Amino acid sequence: MQILLPYGKNGLPVNVPDDADVITPKFVAGIPDESAGLIHALRHPLFERPLRDIADQGDETVIVFPDRSRPMPSSRVLPAILSELSHLPPKSITLLNALGLHRPNSREELTDMLGADIIGRYRIIQHNPEDKDMLVHLGRTSFGHEIWINRIFLEARIKVLTGFIEPHFFAGFSGGPKAVMPGISGIETIMGNHEARMITHPGATWGETQNNPIYEEIAEVAEKVGPQFLVNVTLNRRREITGIFTGQWQEAHRSGCSFVRKSAMCPVEAPYDIVVTSNAGFPLDASLYQAVKGISAAARIVRPGGTIILAAACAEGMAGHDSFYSLLRSQTSPHALTSMIMEFRNTQRDQWQVQVLAQVLNRADVYLHSLLPEETVRSCHLQPVSDITLLLRQIRARAPQCRIAILPEGPETIPYITKEYNEQGIVS
Repeated sequence: MQILLPYGKNGLPVNVPDDADVITPKFVAGIPDESAGLIHALRHPLFERPLRDIADQGDETVIVFPDRSRPMPSSRVLPAILSELSHLPPKSITLLNALGLHRPNSREELTDMLGADIIGRYRIIQHNPEDKDMLVHLGRTSFGHEIWINRIFLEARIKVLTGFIEPHFFAGFSGGPKAVMPGISGIETIMGNHEARMITHPGATWGETQNNPIYEEIAEVAEKVGPQFLVNVTLNRRREITGIFTGQWQEAHRSGCSFVRKSAMCPVEAPYDIVVTSNAGFPLDASLYQAVKGISAAARIVRPGGTIILAAACAEGMAGHDSFYSLLRSQTSPHALTSMIMEFRNTQRDQWQVQVLAQVLNRADVYLHSLLPEETVRSCHLQPVSDITLLLRQIRARAPQCRIAILPEGPETIPYITKEYNEQGIVS
């Protein structure tokens, strides 16, 4: 049978054996009238007053929005938020791009993300995690890490977080407090949260927010800065809005995570020999750094010594993540990478992504179909593949009984092996 894997902007058709198991999230239809749905949600939030009633005339307001590495439909969500704040003068509203450690977005990218009307009317600031003049120190978390937060955000009276919720490979879920940390936090705060001991914690994984130290610290930092209002959405594979979660940030995010968990979690009875996956296409598969998420999702159901095949365009190569590439190339094996990272006294930029990738490579072979040069792929301890259909035929010819799974939507799916989860008490 033929499967169209999300790949870049156009997709990648792949022929797979008819007996392969195709594992996808439960499809949730988009909201018929997104604009009306957004206005209704903004006026009927969870455990909070309507947004338009929170902000008074002249209140300095900051609205945090995700950068372009996320498929957040800001151009559809922000107009509804801004219409509810139309009683405020535009000069009192700042849109803050939550870059975390990602590169700044170009004006063209911002226009594509937000729309020309918003770009021309409102002040837009791109967060810089290394500019101390842009940050305020708020002490330390209970985990011992320093808290540095964007000054403009802290000085605003009205603080609004936006984002979208999907499974996240070590924070449990995206959205919610991640707009604050790492979104608008300082580099020391981000590095502390992403240090090796946090990443290796068994609770730091897909779909888990309880007993997950990474999420717990992220939530602690968000609580410290006190956002007044959250606007999070969920999306289907067509990038249609399927759910809108607004109000008090903890309650709204908790509700959204529950919604995603029901559709994204997919049980399987036993591990697979081969798992074919994607990184959900553009913009999520724009770089190898982001594509680690698709590999991590597949690793949940591949047997030790099995094979993962990832289709991710990586059209931007290593853009903005030179340290990720440098760390990957610095050792001759995944085991050596893991040992090196665990011995670091100070967290290095991007080491968390290298650590997760190395953990997978220590237990499975990983093939990558991408636009990257073959020598670049090999230098990252991955095996390049130009034709996934042919590779599957060759593997099946050598091992006719091998079990094959397809995760077309990659990191937007949380596959799990039922027996393992029952033993851990996560699913009864």
